[in-house]
Amino acid sequence: MVTVALDAMGGDYSPEEIIKGAFDALKKDKNIKVILVGKKEVLEGKIIKEFEDRCSVVYSTEVITNEEAPVAAIRAKKDSSIVVGMNLVKEGKADGFVSAGSTGAVLVGGQLIVGRIKGILRPALAPLLPTEKGVSLLIDCGANVDARAEHLVQFARIGSLYMEKVIGIKKPRVGIVNIGAEEEKGNALVKETMPLLKECEDINFIGSVEAREIPKGGADIIVCEAFVGNVILKLYEGVGSTLLGKIKEALTKNIFTKIGAMIIKSSLKETLKSFDASEYGGAPLLGLNGLVVKAHGNSKANEICNSILQCKSFKEEALSDIIREKMIKN
Repeated sequence: MVTVALDAMGGDYSPEEIIKGAFDALKKDKNIKVILVGKKEVLEGKIIKEFEDRCSVVYSTEVITNEEAPVAAIRAKKDSSIVVGMNLVKEGKADGFVSAGSTGAVLVGGQLIVGRIKGILRPALAPLLPTEKGVSLLIDCGANVDARAEHLVQFARIGSLYMEKVIGIKKPRVGIVNIGAEEEKGNALVKETMPLLKECEDINFIGSVEAREIPKGGADIIVCEAFVGNVILKLYEGVGSTLLGKIKEALTKNIFTKIGAMIIKSSLKETLKSFDASEYGGAPLLGLNGLVVKAHGNSKANEICNSILQCKSFKEEALSDIIREKMIKN
């Protein structure tokens, strides 16, 4: 059994979509247990009989909002759903923690409560992006806005471990985000990081990757600092949702397009599903002593469900232990 603590108070659609996502995960995998963390008045009586043996509640009295300063909130609100949930991981009562709440609070709490693996300079948020060839790992997308070259090198190394051990890609291709393929291009950080990545014998570094190559699967691991990574992620999501809306609009324009839509419905649905980021769960905070996954703030049940299932994959593959062992060796 893998036990996942779930922040029932975080996100735009909490608690309804969060709870539904938990139940969906429990339906899909009989080897998962979920601990819902949140206020008593919100969660009391919400667990349906079907899941009473694998779903429990730990009550908290406080909620950290997006408007609060993360460090101050984590230190002041000891009984918030985020802090209580992360303490369950720290104490070994849960194998992982999932939250769609305050990104800043999850990042700070992950470092202060769960703690970094010895040797990890900075943990990194690393979501999977759908591409033409499957998926690519974007690292970092929000944790380290002012990263240094040595941080990016470490991101490349732990990202390679993730893609090989969890996703199953042998010798995953590592690329650094740049404004051109030529080595002389890029800002000071990219120019400083490039030769260091070339020297890493334990990664398959392929050089620069331009943003337009990311959707095509130009690299398996996309390395960048968090400012660039977050812009890429948000643009990716925005273009994806806009394109989906336009496709739906075109297919329902008149009787002829509606007939065409019915003919290609199953194939189109499968194609569009492969480019739905929610199908891949949230972004794991790699480099911690325990499993922490940050789901999007606007997550519906599907992404919450997949984020919970992610935790099971991470636990089964002993991702934290593999990263820890790698850091010790180096």
